Amino acid sequence: MGSGSTSRSEEHIPSRITIAKYIRPNIFMMKLDDPKCVGNRTEYHQYHTGHGSADRLFTSNGELVSPSKFQLVESLRKEYESNANVIRNYSVIYLGQFILISVLVLSLLWYVINFRRDMMGSPAQTLFILSLIVIMVGLTKVTVNNEAISYYVIPFAITPIFLKTFFNVRFALFVHFLILLLAGFWIPNSYQFLLMNFLAGVVAVFSMRSYYKRGILFFIAMFVSLTYILIYVILSLLQEGTLDGVNWMVLLWFGGNGLLILTVYPLIYIFERLFGFLSDATLFELSDTNQPLLRMLAEKAPGTFQHSLQVASLAEEAVLKVGGNPLIVRTGALYHDIGKMNNPYFFIENQMDGENPHDKVDFKTSAKIIIDHVFDGVELAKKYNLPAQIIDFILTHHGTSTVQYFYRSYLSNNPDEEVDISAFRYPGPKPHMKEMAVVMIADSVEAASRSMKDINEASLNQLVDNIVEHQTREDQYSEADITFSDISAIKKIFKQKLINIYHARIAYPE
Repeated sequence: MGSGSTSRSEEHIPSRITIAKYIRPNIFMMKLDDPKCVGNRTEYHQYHTGHGSADRLFTSNGELVSPSKFQLVESLRKEYESNANVIRNYSVIYLGQFILISVLVLSLLWYVINFRRDMMGSPAQTLFILSLIVIMVGLTKVTVNNEAISYYVIPFAITPIFLKTFFNVRFALFVHFLILLLAGFWIPNSYQFLLMNFLAGVVAVFSMRSYYKRGILFFIAMFVSLTYILIYVILSLLQEGTLDGVNWMVLLWFGGNGLLILTVYPLIYIFERLFGFLSDATLFELSDTNQPLLRMLAEKAPGTFQHSLQVASLAEEAVLKVGGNPLIVRTGALYHDIGKMNNPYFFIENQMDGENPHDKVDFKTSAKIIIDHVFDGVELAKKYNLPAQIIDFILTHHGTSTVQYFYRSYLSNNPDEEVDISAFRYPGPKPHMKEMAVVMIADSVEAASRSMKDINEASLNQLVDNIVEHQTREDQYSEADITFSDISAIKKIFKQKLINIYHARIAYPE
């Protein structure tokens, strides 16, 4: 063939440009001084170093494990886990994990049934707890698989902080420990991980006395970081006998952990809105008497406003003694009578000129107006977006008791008539928290003391005893977690407080 001719086979060979459209290289040669190559070799050497044989003993029972021996064992473990030729029965492994996780979840369910049964009827609370568990365990799994991030940076201490804010300390620590047990499945040194994070959670919970104090969260973050560092250094000394084994870079991760704790405030606000929770910070804001609804109460029903202040003082003092949340008691007491603003002069504490509008209506109408202040209060509370927990104080502060004055007056004026007592009875429900029961007692005691003519220590003591006895006889405390010992302590406190309030001033000589 001539030089200008082309063979038949060459006619079907595509050009180099055509081939480049369809074929891409997937293996590249790197120079030894390439940073990526150096990094890969360093990483491989970090986890795959040393040598051993089948009959070699790495360490004896009770022998102190040196860093080099630990590196050998860790290298063997990683090589074993990454070896595809190792035969594993994954179905058995997954079954075991499922059983262990199920046991932990069932223990949480057992705790809720026995100690927090109120959560059973709240899908929002259940969703919050489960979401918190899944998020924290998921973050652990992600960081363990990502060597660029240490799992020490995960702020596990914020879990008990959230739970204490919305529930209580005991429940917070229980769920915190449960999360650590679940996360420990993926942590190489589970004991160290569990010990450090549990103690950090305990420090966080007991350092957090109140959210409304400025700077408290910064102290919590500092205490938690110091706890991590201290325990880490102590464990390193116990294991190595020297500070040479301490990885000082880990301390920076602990510092990052503390900084992440500072995100608690905005997260609490988000959780409150999403799940309908109520934190101490929100209660502190609502208990400010400059809130619009309380200012309106002071202007339209000044007597009721003063009555509410006194009830809040009495109830808060009692709850501090018998246990409970004094902030929610104070806030609930301040708002419990806001419904009286609709008809303020039908309530004796707002009658200034001696004229009583009840004289112009019948007893049933008077009773209805008095009872309606509960419904009016609920409407106002919803209009001003008060939390459901505060609305419960408005609904329960009279329970299912009767408007005694108008009921007895109706009976005396209609002796032959069969009276429907429901027309004179509050709709309820009864108090279902200790704090609500305390506000109910304080409300009745304070209101009754205002109408007393002969005020002395004996009459005040008798007044408190009679009111509590009457409410007990009407079974008003049956749904609240309050004991006879609590009631006795509450009575004693109220008697002393009322004596101090009505104590006559000493007459100074002229």
